[in-house]
Amino acid sequence: MSVTRYAPIQSVPVYLAEDFSVTNGANLGDAVAPMDELMLDDVYGMATDARTWRLGIEAMEDGGFRIAGDTETGQPGAALHLDCALSLMSPDGHTTDAIVLVELDTTGHIAELYLLPLAPLLPKTDYTLVGVDRDRAGQKFAQVACVSFTRGTHITLGSGAQVRIEDLKVGDRVLTRDDGVREVRWIGQTTVRAMGEFAPIVIRAGTLNNENDLVVSPDHRLFVYQRRDEIGVGRPELLVKARHLVNGDTVFVQEGGFVDYFQLLFDRHHIIYAEGIAAETMLLDPRTRPTLPQEMLEQVSPLLDQHASGEGHGMDVAKALLDRPDAIDLLKRASTKR
Repeated sequence: MSVTRYAPIQSVPVYLAEDFSVTNGANLGDAVAPMDELMLDDVYGMATDARTWRLGIEAMEDGGFRIAGDTETGQPGAALHLDCALSLMSPDGHTTDAIVLVELDTTGHIAELYLLPLAPLLPKTDYTLVGVDRDRAGQKFAQVACVSFTRGTHITLGSGAQVRIEDLKVGDRVLTRDDGVREVRWIGQTTVRAMGEFAPIVIRAGTLNNENDLVVSPDHRLFVYQRRDEIGVGRPELLVKARHLVNGDTVFVQEGGFVDYFQLLFDRHHIIYAEGIAAETMLLDPRTRPTLPQEMLEQVSPLLDQHASGEGHGMDVAKALLDRPDAIDLLKRASTKR
């Protein structure tokens, strides 16, 4: 039976393993490696010419991962394994999490290794390996993959009332664009440092006809219905990642401090209204399942097929189509003009 893509493509910034190597310790000179070859207390440093590459990742129906066709590095179609999560401590005492990713060739052997940092890694800085955990790799990647709203976001209920997300409760009835009024099945909450892949995106009030600022996780997809095809994708219903709208002005990355993220899970993947903007809820798939408590995971696992079948809210818009100074104006105009 063929294995098909189960969830949206995710693009993450990675370093090639050889660009992050041991400068002091038992594995002196060795690049970051799979878990079984790592030694605690080894000190790592970044190569002076190191750069990040966008690695496209697809989650598959069988629970595995592969490299997507839209990628800057790696072999499209190759199997990808989340090997382990690292805890790296800098001289100032701050701890940075990272994930070791392993690309496999057609024979199942290692073809390439990547390091996915969950906060920026700085050049000319020593990072001591203070923790390695295989089980946490999936959990950490799931936190990146989950679409999340931030504390204070107003969600529209079925009654029309606006409720802050932190005041929502399981069982509350929320207005969905695609399926009327539906009950919240589960609400997740995480607090993380607002750095790197966890730094939220701020969409200023009025940018997309929103009354207040909307602050969401970077890969959160917003729904746009084009009354006229201003973008030129040939479809009226679009899903646009918040990170692809960043212009440094009306849409920007908010780094620094900590951010409270909330995830809303329904029996299906829905489009709801946050600060008046249509935005997706949590999609239950192989990437995001590790975020759920075990008892909840057992309850909702039968919903996987419903979530997969609900992935038809619109066309994912590639970043290349939005890489223009008037992209936001076009989207705003397209959604309001007939």
